[in-house]
Amino acid sequence: MLNPRCSTTFGLDPKCFWYDNRDFGDRETTFQVVPDGYAEIIFYFGNLQMVPDDGNLMQLPSPFMMGLLDRPAVFQTRNRLEIMGVRCFPWTVSDLLGLSSGKGGVHVFVHPIAELQSALSGLMASGKIDEVLARLKDYFTQMHSQVTVDKTLFKAGAVMIGSNGTTPVGQVAAAAHATVRTLERKFKQSSGFTVKDVSGLIRFEQVRNKLWNDPDANLAGLAHELGYADQAHLTREFKKYSGTTPAAFARTTKKRKLALGNDFVAFVQA
Repeated sequence: MLNPRCSTTFGLDPKCFWYDNRDFGDRETTFQVVPDGYAEIIFYFGNLQMVPDDGNLMQLPSPFMMGLLDRPAVFQTRNRLEIMGVRCFPWTVSDLLGLSSGKGGVHVFVHPIAELQSALSGLMASGKIDEVLARLKDYFTQMHSQVTVDKTLFKAGAVMIGSNGTTPVGQVAAAAHATVRTLERKFKQSSGFTVKDVSGLIRFEQVRNKLWNDPDANLAGLAHELGYADQAHLTREFKKYSGTTPAAFARTTKKRKLALGNDFVAFVQA
């Protein structure tokens, strides 16, 4: 699993800029990206393909967008891969870029931001990672200053994030001063998912993060803490998004930590 490291935060939207690099050698290597509550604009340098369900590899342009996932996405690469991205709350992508983060994971899009690829490639080739990240941050800071934020989605998102996805839809709508119908329509347009869907992803992400940090965490306690009906409910939801049970995920994470020691790095966004 590729676990990029957060480099710097930027308020509420975009959430974070990150960078990671790996040398996978000459052999084709696959890795998974597990769902979370964010959409991402991804730039990469090297070779990167998506492995769809039908097995036909899809060569990805740079940049591309990762919308919200409802199950793990599988990618294939080899040799050296340098990858960086901008993590956004899904309801802010349309405000910032005029794009829908949409369902289905990977999205190829046309936008002036793609013109950054050439400049970033030159900086990356010179090893100027900090300058690459600074260029991205400057671009999005400028974009952010020029857009009008949808206050309904902003308020609803703040409630959902603040409660780790546990606030009922009706209460989220009330806090955003909107009807449930209006709020659902706006969420569908911006992310392709319902408020309940996004809340479920936010809550799943909290469980995943806690198990990354502490594989020995008590699952019943996590279920209670994060508003699941019981441990069985947590297990069903976790398996739906990750393809495995939380217990199995925790065991795998613990083995990796034991094997890699201080080299084990996980990207967790609480």
